[in-house]
Formats: sequence, structure tokens, C-alpha cells
Amino acid sequence: MAMDFAKGITEFRWHGRGGQGVVTSNQMLGKAALAEGNYIQAFPEFGPERTGAPVRAFLRISKEPIQVYAQVYAPDVVVCIDPTLLDVVNPAEGLKEEGTLIVNSESEPQVIRDKLGFKGGKVVTVDASTIAMEVMGRPFYNMPTMAAAVKVTGVVAIETVIGEVLERYPGKVGDLNKVAIERAVQEARIG
Repeated sequence: MAMDFAKGITEFRWHGRGGQGVVTSNQMLGKAALAEGNYIQAFPEFGPERTGAPVRAFLRISKEPIQVYAQVYAPDVVVCIDPTLLDVVNPAEGLKEEGTLIVNSESEPQVIRDKLGFKGGKVVTVDASTIAMEVMGRPFYNMPTMAAAVKVTGVVAIETVIGEVLERYPGKVGDLNKVAIERAVQEARIG
């Protein structure tokens, strides 16, 4: 199920809206990759800088030094944290044919595949919105969506991600995020 990470650079593109934790998730996954001895590049791209505006973030993870200094145009993995964006943009645009698309959605992967016309690779859905509301009582669905990405790609161990989250958010917030991450790993649907 894991990607062939040993081949070189694995590139991620994240989609969400301002205030949803797109940049934070990107950083947390990057920090986890760094903690496991990888090289990383993590950077955001903002449009209008306001809450609710579409936001993208990019991440490269590699076993070797990264010599690319451009935006990610053909990602291996796309993570869409906000399902309402599916009606505004096609997050699968530019995704490598054998790539992986992870979407916060209660729908089955085939429904998302059909909606976006993505015929290649894998589509993964996880109802991160419900998980976040049930576990944390707030719409913090970035970490459960990231957990589904970690599960399907295998670029880092989920335990490493949890460690980074607990370090950044000590106490109750970290503990609740840990529960949400573990639940998302169990509930992610791969199609």
C-alpha cells in the first residue's frame, strides 16, 4: 500500500481554506519526515489572505538532498482538507496518473473518482469532519485528513506524526488530536 519512497522525491500538494490548518498539516508531516532523517521542503501558497479563502501548501520529502526550488506542479499526492472545494477546483488536476488523492469526505472513493474524473492511482476518503466533531467538538479536520495521507503513502510512520503533534500541542489538545489521527487511520477508505 505504501508508495515507492526509495525512488526519490515524493511531492505533496494540499488544498483547503484559510484557517483550516492546511499549512499546519503540511508542516507537521514535514517535521515528522525530518525526524525520520529525510530531507524536506515545505511551503504555502496564499491567494487573498483571509479566513475561508482557498489555500494550497506544498511538501517535498526525499532521502537525498532536494535540488528543486519550484512549486510542485505534478504531485505524487494531493490532500484536500475541505470537501467544499471539490465544487470550486479540481484537486486532481496535475496529479500524476499513478498518484494518490486523499479527500475529507463521507463519500466512497469511487464517488470522488467519478466526480473529479480521476482515472489513475488511488483515491482515499476519510470522514475527517465527523471524526473532528465527535472527538474534538470542533471542525479541526486537518489532522485526521493528514493521518489518512500518512496511512496510504507510508512516507513516515504514524507514530512519528503523533509524536510531532503531541510535541506541538501538549496536553488535552494533543491528546484529542492523537485520538482523531488514530481513528482516521482506521476509517480511511482506499479505492
